[in-house]
Amino acid sequence: MPVLRGAVTFSRFLVEPAEEAPADLKRWLTKALKARAFVPIDRRSEEERAVGFVELENHDSTEFPTSSLHYGEYALFGYRIDQIKIPAPVLRAEVDKWAANFAKEKGRPPSRAEKAENKASLRQVLRNRAVPSTKVHDLSWNLKSQQLQIWAASRTAVEEVLNAVETGFKVKLQPLVPAAIAARTGIDESTLGPTAELIGVDLPAEVSHGEA
Repeated sequence: MPVLRGAVTFSRFLVEPAEEAPADLKRWLTKALKARAFVPIDRRSEEERAVGFVELENHDSTEFPTSSLHYGEYALFGYRIDQIKIPAPVLRAEVDKWAANFAKEKGRPPSRAEKAENKASLRQVLRNRAVPSTKVHDLSWNLKSQQLQIWAASRTAVEEVLNAVETGFKVKLQPLVPAAIAARTGIDESTLGPTAELIGVDLPAEVSHGEA
């Protein structure tokens, strides 16, 4: 739970509503989170991933009560990603093992149709046994300043969560980085470089104090 541990790897955004902001932000947020809550992978299906919002301190819960969602001006929650992927070599080894037993019992190798049918059955068995890999990215949303932080290390993860927030809440997230802020406010980006004091360079006297 990086947001509660005080980790520093996060990306910060300004939330711009696509429509007029709702009167009751807290109720609106809870309703939107529940509508896009995490649902576990259906092992009977072909899907390999499941994504959605979860409570910050209980990644198996999607009730979002006020006591677990709101902390003063902040709404804290998570974005969960589950994945079940059966490695091809593992499935192939199981199919080869079955084919060898089949040939031993029947006195002939299995036909292509028999092999394909059993491959599907073995894949389902492996899916039922597999433990999904789970990742949860924390989100911190200041409902007063409309700043949102996504606690994720990789750009790919940040972009996935960003897209989920923009799509799910019908908002636009603007990066809060110097270059983006400069572009929005009309500031020349070239003036945002580090100062001489910051990089430890002594400026010539005529530059730092003016010519005598």
